[in-house]
Amino acid sequence: MPRILLLVASLLLGACAARTPVPPAAPALVAALPLTLQIQREQADVRQDWLLVIQQEGSALRWSLMDPLGIPQARQLLDAGQWRNDGLLPPNAEARELFAALLFALSRSEALQAYPAGSWQQVSDDQRRLVPDWTIDYHGPLDFALGKTGLNYRIRALNLEESD
Repeated sequence: MPRILLLVASLLLGACAARTPVPPAAPALVAALPLTLQIQREQADVRQDWLLVIQQEGSALRWSLMDPLGIPQARQLLDAGQWRNDGLLPPNAEARELFAALLFALSRSEALQAYPAGSWQQVSDDQRRLVPDWTIDYHGPLDFALGKTGLNYRIRALNLEESD
């Protein structure tokens, strides 16, 4: 019985260690907030489309993920390097990991020093890596692919303003 408890404790600690890191304070981003992004998620030939709105709220960042009909899928606040649920939606671990990876992808190059040493790598001008296994391939500052084993996201800025 003690071996089983030790195994369970080890697995729980391992799961916590594999989380995508966030800096203690929100880094400078490549675009002004609020920011609206179109997200296309692909896994095992299944595609989903989402809309993400990132807003500044005091010292915190509010992340609101919605489906194409505007139905909330996840809402989180990032404040002082800690995530917390925002609203009555159930916790969504995948969304929280996506938000952490997006924060890194949207951070200006000079702001990456806020991340823990050894947690990221600038592979080239067009590619970054973040632990545990995220890869970001840039086509532009607000147009990039974000992925890890078996899961890919395509991120694009959504321009809601119409030009005259």
